[in-house]
Amino acid sequence: MDVPLACKVEGKKYLWDGATYLTREEAGQAMEAYQQDGFEVHLCPDGDRYLVYTRRVVTVQSGG
Repeated sequence: MDVPLACKVEGKKYLWDGATYLTREEAGQAMEAYQQDGFEVHLCPDGDRYLVYTRRVVTVQSGG
């Protein structure tokens, strides 16, 4: 299986979550969980499977 580990969407880099989903519904459940954890997500159909790519912007907190 040759899956790109990263993809760019609208100039933003997303990383593959490492799983393949057989249905759009399975992928949607994973995407929803990632969104609840603060990730941006992108769904990429790949033949007869679905791939989920995620990204999260890292913010620096000041140490007060």
